[in-house]
Amino acid sequence: MTDEHQRLEVSPPMFRNAPFTFIFYLLLIPVFGLGIILLLIWFVKVKTTRMVIDGNDLLYEQGVLSKERAQLRTDSVRTVTVNQSLGQRMFGTGDIDVYTAGDEPEVRLRGMPDPADIRERLLGRVGAD
Repeated sequence: MTDEHQRLEVSPPMFRNAPFTFIFYLLLIPVFGLGIILLLIWFVKVKTTRMVIDGNDLLYEQGVLSKERAQLRTDSVRTVTVNQSLGQRMFGTGDIDVYTAGDEPEVRLRGMPDPADIRERLLGRVGAD
């Protein structure tokens, strides 16, 4: 089995994606427990966002009460762009836009870990050596 047929399932990490927000929420804990509430909301949001690459399929799913799902074939992917701020580069995360046809991205993946690997998998370059 080659690498391109292995399943990859990821969710955005909390601390690595926004360390200053995480620290700020921790500092808000003594203020009426506001930090705990904000961290809990953020945790649920992160855990209900996932991206799966399985063979030739990409599935992106997010939401708790109302779900947003996008599924597309990786062989129809035309362009994949990776955007990383300085903080995201330091912590190994980034934003990924997946284009199939047209000028607007079909899927926007925010705060994903190891975006270069995800880009290579989507473009089918993993194991193609």
